[in-house]
Amino acid sequence: MDLLKSMRISSSGLKANLKRTEAINSNIANAQTTRTAEGGPYRRKEVVFGSEPARDNFSDILEGEIDAQAQTVHATEVVATNDPPILKYDPTHPDANEQGYVAMPNVNVMKEMADLIQAQRAYEANMTTLNTTKSMAVKALEIGR
Repeated sequence: MDLLKSMRISSSGLKANLKRTEAINSNIANAQTTRTAEGGPYRRKEVVFGSEPARDNFSDILEGEIDAQAQTVHATEVVATNDPPILKYDPTHPDANEQGYVAMPNVNVMKEMADLIQAQRAYEANMTTLNTTKSMAVKALEIGR
């Protein structure tokens, strides 16, 4: 696998984890939002990842079997979960129903924080790989002098 393909794969991981981090930040920020423009409480967002072969042109398709296994990752979409809202008894809340229950978002802040740490670690791993590849390219250029 060439160095540029390695950099493309790492950068696709960076972009995908950035999108995941944005969704998690939105979930944490809206953990107490009971009224949205769509109506009802905020619904937790999740990022759906997909992969595709790391090929740019026809010559890449004709390369060997090892390169055929290289995949880039991308965030295909951000979807709202179908989990039901959490009902909390608070008759003084402006969004409370006739029984005094408020539909709260289905966001568990502790789970979101754990997901945020996982996304951060994945981002860091991709950044390390990208920097290592860049360092290898610089060393290869130094050899050619």
